[in-house]
Amino acid sequence: MRVSPIRAIAHATVTLALAALVTTSLTTGAEAHGTTHRGVKPLTHAGQLQPAARSTNTLSVGSSASQGVVSPTPKVYLVFWGSQWSSDPAGVAPDMQNMFKGLYGSKDTWGTILNQYCEGVPKGTTACGTNGIHVSHPATSPLAGAWFDNAAAAPGSATAAQLAAEAAKAAAHFGNTTQAPNLNAQYVIVSPTGTHPDGFPNSGFCAWHDKTSSSYGTLAYTNLPYIPDSGAGACTTLTDGRLLSGIESTETHEYAETVTDFWPSIGWNGGGGEIGDACVQLDAYLTLSTGTFDVQGLWSNSANKCVTHG
Repeated sequence: MRVSPIRAIAHATVTLALAALVTTSLTTGAEAHGTTHRGVKPLTHAGQLQPAARSTNTLSVGSSASQGVVSPTPKVYLVFWGSQWSSDPAGVAPDMQNMFKGLYGSKDTWGTILNQYCEGVPKGTTACGTNGIHVSHPATSPLAGAWFDNAAAAPGSATAAQLAAEAAKAAAHFGNTTQAPNLNAQYVIVSPTGTHPDGFPNSGFCAWHDKTSSSYGTLAYTNLPYIPDSGAGACTTLTDGRLLSGIESTETHEYAETVTDFWPSIGWNGGGGEIGDACVQLDAYLTLSTGTFDVQGLWSNSANKCVTHG
């Protein structure tokens, strides 16, 4: 979904006309600094006006391809970019690692939402049934690696091109130097406190995901800013003031959208965007073996609504 950046989020006291405008904007996506990306989660704060739940957002597959549509066996590589990670006031690095270390098996009832989506079926398919290659629910942690790339400072305001280059650097670091391992790898570029990747937060987004061409094939990557810098309640609908909820909610949004639209935008999309875009008004806590985390709701074709468990 592609639109101009959302520059402000309305409060609950704004007029219905403005609320409708915000909702319309969110249904068509967002654009950051002239470069279009996918899965742009708008920057909001808990208690602010959220778009109404959509009555329908049926997702359909954008390509009949059997590669790059979904990530059948997801592998997450967390890249903590820059020497500035010597300071991590909110504890983002251990939190992100713990979340993905626990995001598997029977406790992960949220991730099972993704299993209904597949690749290798005709373009326009809305229900895979037993056809195609489905997203598999991880039996072990999807966290395939974590790297503190601290040889130099991350840019204060990294461009999209610099973020893509860091993803390629990470692929080399982890030994994923051909296309084959990168058919399931997603590189989450986590920027340190005090930085503004692609204009965050003034660009109006919490995070986004995209693809980039590299010497190692096409790579899926995420721009994940240091969201706690925006304060408790940023990028989540939960109102208990927990500082890490926003970055957890945001990364589950981007993770799920990368898994189901791996190389945007040949994967699963609907009238409200990718699997997480129509559901930014829905958050819930999920307790895993490694802790309790804020997960964002996802669109389920089988349930025909936003849900937080499969």
